[in-house]
Amino acid sequence: MAEYVHDTGGPLFHIGRYMLMVKRSFSNPERASMLWKEILRQMSNIGVGSLVIIILISFFIGAVSAVQFAYNLSGSMVPMYFVGYVVKESMILELAPTISCLILAGKVGSNLASELGTMRLTEQIDALEIMGVNTFSYLIGPKLIAALTMVPLLVIISAATGIGGGMLAGSFTGYVSISDYTQGILMNFVQKNIFIMLTKAAVFGFVLTSISCYQGFYAHGSAIEIGKASTRAVVLSCIMVLFADLILAWLLLN
Repeated sequence: MAEYVHDTGGPLFHIGRYMLMVKRSFSNPERASMLWKEILRQMSNIGVGSLVIIILISFFIGAVSAVQFAYNLSGSMVPMYFVGYVVKESMILELAPTISCLILAGKVGSNLASELGTMRLTEQIDALEIMGVNTFSYLIGPKLIAALTMVPLLVIISAATGIGGGMLAGSFTGYVSISDYTQGILMNFVQKNIFIMLTKAAVFGFVLTSISCYQGFYAHGSAIEIGKASTRAVVLSCIMVLFADLILAWLLLN
């Protein structure tokens, strides 16, 4: 069990151990009933537990985007219904998946790293391994499955909330009417953009969850290391989400 605890390698060591962790998380699962209960619990923690903050932040992001763009268009020859079009496209293609997952990296990522780090330092993981439990599939697998399920749903809610927030803000400030805003939303709808949004959400969700689980699962040392593992989980998750965003934008928008 020392291989799980001690941190002795460089970047290549961590990449290899991370890939092995992901592989083991989906191999030799525990009993189906036990796995299903844990997946439902993680879906509640990741999805339901993050719903309020996602709705609030998405609403204000959409509202601010609509007001600022409408302000820039005021006095120009560009029709105001372009406000709805721009907010829709920006929320679907970039703001909803990226901002939502950056928020989740801070909220969910730190929780996952702290939970697994506490279990490691209190030797609960060691006890499970002694009993012959596949700790990867029991502790990490359900979290990855829950993230792949719930993060896309949260991103859909984020996009819808942001678009609705832009409509309310534009109407309230008097910059753009609801009818013009709705015309912009319906203008030039591209189904591929929804696919891009959901693909980004699934990839980002997997990235932030797996990195956070890795940091917590392999935490070692004193209780102070739990805080350090949580910090590393948030920082690395945010960096890798932005890097994945760049790669996916390059691949999917061509």
